[in-house]
Amino acid sequence: MKKEILLAHYPKMNIKRYQDLLGAFYNLENVWQTEFEDLKKLNWRDNTINDFLKWRKDVSEEKILQTLEAEQIRCITRDDDDYPPLLKEIYDPPFCLFVRGNLEKINYPLAIVGPRKYSPYGKQIAQNLAFKLSGAGLTIISGLALGIDGIAHSSALEAGGRTIAVLGCGINKNNVYPDCHKHLSEKIIESGGALISEYPPGTEPDRHTFPERNRIVAGMSLGTLVIEGAEKSGALITAQCALDDGREVFAIPQNITSPNSTGVNKLLKTGCHLTTEAEDIISVLNIPNNLKKIRITSQPVNGQTNDAEQTILSILSQEPIHIDEIVKKSGLPGNAVSGSLALLELSGKIKNLGSMMFVLCA
Repeated sequence: MKKEILLAHYPKMNIKRYQDLLGAFYNLENVWQTEFEDLKKLNWRDNTINDFLKWRKDVSEEKILQTLEAEQIRCITRDDDDYPPLLKEIYDPPFCLFVRGNLEKINYPLAIVGPRKYSPYGKQIAQNLAFKLSGAGLTIISGLALGIDGIAHSSALEAGGRTIAVLGCGINKNNVYPDCHKHLSEKIIESGGALISEYPPGTEPDRHTFPERNRIVAGMSLGTLVIEGAEKSGALITAQCALDDGREVFAIPQNITSPNSTGVNKLLKTGCHLTTEAEDIISVLNIPNNLKKIRITSQPVNGQTNDAEQTILSILSQEPIHIDEIVKKSGLPGNAVSGSLALLELSGKIKNLGSMMFVLCA
């Protein structure tokens, strides 16, 4: 068994400690020959060194292999052919990845991220774009979290596409988090995608593992699409990781009164790609024309027009009408009207003529 795989099972191992070991001893095989005094040069605390030496003495390769085989988990390291090539390029790529499913030949990976508590506007856009982009041949990358992550994965599957989930915990069946996405995680694998994590089986999620997970989501992707997100949200952390890696970042324009708008609108102010349709992303990423055409006429599951949208459609015609008049005639709140108009425009049912004037599409 590769020493990287063994080290990944040490509960206190992280990228920094891995780099310390590799830098000091050149070869991970040498790490198994070290004593207390050798490890002192790493400036680790004495209790950490003692803990590591005890773990090294007690760890059982046989038990690790049994667990991996029972859970059908593969381990890949940076020198393996199916290690995600884009992930190798980031500052701190994982030295070991645990994989369930198929990680080979990831076509045009795009991360889609957003909040757990999303708006109806965010949900509709995530469904629409994930569905169309997956249908165009892109691989959708996300974190399997509640909210926009789960919507992105589900919509990609609905389009018959491929999606990869990056977890902040172990990928064994009992550890998949959140629990309500266990069925979704199995569908991802069955559909030719994969679950991946840098954490070994049995690792529980905590507040430290999710930010670390975000760098992998961004790092293995050509670009990151932020659907919604407050200024200090996980989605914005992922976007910042993408920017740090020199990758493209796409953002959806937001209603400025929404609490989930602050982070995304800040991204737009700093020059990220303003995105209103799938073609915006296709163009920036230079996706070849020989991929499947985007299924413009298809709609993702749960993409039906809601009551507010139906009310607005009944008001609109081929004659331009101002948003204030729509608010007055519909009796709906202004923010509900603006959000519904954005969704209707995204779905191709209406057209924004500018100056807040709208018409039905012919």
